[in-house]
Amino acid sequence: MKKILLIIISFIILSAHDMFLRMDSFFLDPNTSSTIHLYNGTFNESDNIITRDRMLDASIVHSGIRNLIDTSQWSELDSSITVLHFKTGEPGTYVAGVSTRARDIELEAKSFNEYLEHDGVLDILDQRKKDGTMDQSAIEKYSKHVKIIFQVGEERSEDWKTVLDYPIEFVPLTNPYDLEKGDYMEMQLLRNGIPLSNQLVYGGFSDGGHSHTHGGDHEPHHHDEKSMRTDAKGMFKFKLDHGGKWYVRTIHMVLSEEPGLTHESNWAT
Repeated sequence: MKKILLIIISFIILSAHDMFLRMDSFFLDPNTSSTIHLYNGTFNESDNIITRDRMLDASIVHSGIRNLIDTSQWSELDSSITVLHFKTGEPGTYVAGVSTRARDIELEAKSFNEYLEHDGVLDILDQRKKDGTMDQSAIEKYSKHVKIIFQVGEERSEDWKTVLDYPIEFVPLTNPYDLEKGDYMEMQLLRNGIPLSNQLVYGGFSDGGHSHTHGGDHEPHHHDEKSMRTDAKGMFKFKLDHGGKWYVRTIHMVLSEEPGLTHESNWAT
């Protein structure tokens, strides 16, 4: 039976850098040492590390218990990937998550418009066109929030549906490790714990490995993605029509009334 590997991540943008949690294998043995890689770049390549002072939360959930990750458990691989070292416990379906502190970024109008189009923040882009503000620069407050689901041993558990109370996050409606190729993945998107309706969501997959880069151009992951909108209850679904490692992502952006800012965004995958 071909397993469908699902990655859930939540994020916001800095120079088109998405954030993902990645693993070499999503099927681990109980009571063994393992690692999770934190990518800042694309789904397949990481451009730079995430320092510990940027992490508001880093935790792993299993056996019904949320365990906070100590800063000593992190290291760096070269200068591009942040690595979490941990040990599995009892069998079950685990969840790990990282949530970052908010930062500000100032972008000229052309760069801001290109970023909105490239990363699929189309509602804000359309609003700028409608309001005649395409020539205005932006000062954006952003933060990133990421989750990953992996299986330890054969026994399933209910931890996959844990809500981490991040500003924005995806929550599956079924255990992804009970699904296989051809099934539909159903999820709910929450914003501050409340279902987020009519939000653009993108889903994609990778059937290959992953790598890191020391700079230069790399192919973005957006070209093969499915686009969807959440319904009134923040729910959406998509078909797992390929074997491989799946992810979902969204960028929720709104106009900001905070002094010195024009926009605020939260990313989720």
